[in-house]
Amino acid sequence: MKFSISKQIWWEQLRAIRYLAKWLAIGSAIGILAGTASALLLVSLEWATAWRESHLWVIWLLPLGGLLSGLMYHYWGSSVEAGNNLLLEEIHNPQAVIPLRMAPLVLVGTTIAHLFGGSAGREGTALQMGASLADRLTHILKLHGVNRRIILMGGISGGFASVFGTPLAGMLFGLEVLAFGKFCYEGLFLCLIAAIVGDQITLAWGLHHTVYQVPIVPKLTLWGLLAAIIAGTIFGVVARIFAFLTHSISTYFKTKISYPPLRPAIGGILVAIGIGAVGTTKYIGLGIPTIVSAFHTQLPPWDFALKIGFTALTLGAGFKGGEVTPLFYIGATLGNALSPLLGLPATLLAGMGFVGVFAGAANTPIASTLMAIELFGLPAGIYAGIASISSYLLSGHTGIYRAQRVGLSKYTTLKHEEGLSIAALAKPATTENERLTNSSEDI
Repeated sequence: MKFSISKQIWWEQLRAIRYLAKWLAIGSAIGILAGTASALLLVSLEWATAWRESHLWVIWLLPLGGLLSGLMYHYWGSSVEAGNNLLLEEIHNPQAVIPLRMAPLVLVGTTIAHLFGGSAGREGTALQMGASLADRLTHILKLHGVNRRIILMGGISGGFASVFGTPLAGMLFGLEVLAFGKFCYEGLFLCLIAAIVGDQITLAWGLHHTVYQVPIVPKLTLWGLLAAIIAGTIFGVVARIFAFLTHSISTYFKTKISYPPLRPAIGGILVAIGIGAVGTTKYIGLGIPTIVSAFHTQLPPWDFALKIGFTALTLGAGFKGGEVTPLFYIGATLGNALSPLLGLPATLLAGMGFVGVFAGAANTPIASTLMAIELFGLPAGIYAGIASISSYLLSGHTGIYRAQRVGLSKYTTLKHEEGLSIAALAKPATTENERLTNSSEDI
């Protein structure tokens, strides 16, 4: 009996070693692909931003850039136009290998948006490039089912970590973004390896990430706790407004403009006029200089609202890019504006808003908290964690990713919502019975 038990333990250890070796190799490969793709993306956006700021007349060509991007996706990218939502749907309900053309199309589309003056981010591009490249491994290695789901999650983690320089947050994001209220532990090791390797590969290519500092962090008191919760509440409401506005503009454009390439073209006209009206380019592109300024000086209290408008219009009209860096901008400037009201240092509130609005919009409070710790340090991370969780709760069952699932309701009294995607949850039901029927159809 003792020999049998010992033998069983040894076999279990050997299986664990084989498991680790398998996912270490695959995760490293995913990290190399995602990190290299992110390096190319960062170089492209740096060039596009510098060229635009040196030739501001190009902003008036934003409608032409929108038309080019729209035509490109209309004729060559209709199968991958759903972007991040396509990735989430494939993880939830695998159908077919993600077309490789997703990577170059989203890279070119995002570069066009930034070159001509759209307000967009980079996370969506990094995720799509990382996951579409990682999915090629499932075809080469003939991996299906749960294994494919894990690889796609690894591609998301590798893309996120490498573009922001936050491997721990990247690991958690790839697991947490799928469904709030539930956590996919089966991909934990692969996502960790893909995130770490992806980040290191981007650095190895000579790219560097922006450094944010929160030098003043007061000792946590009762008022500090309450102030962080109040700030998080505001961050959650703003995150909900951003998601609602972006989705509403997208729906309006799709309803009113039947020819898809015209949507970003018309959106480009409106954005260009808006830039001319405000007389500054601080609300377009990534907005990194303004984010950095939020950690050092007091900014106008309306900066966050204008960034919401420009980003929602840009992305809602159909330009490519991401939402996360604009959310960092919105959160940092909003936190900066709340400092005089809440009595916390502006640098600390900027950091709390940086991750807090993101947590509410993406429904990823744990990844957001880890990101704060990686970027700002543990003392600031405690305040940021309180704000992120409060924001997550106040943002409701909405978010920037409509294919994200409600693994478990944020509020335990709403158990019938379990299993729904955000898009399905947003559909109105006239009666409770109809609501429950719709829920069962979407599970």
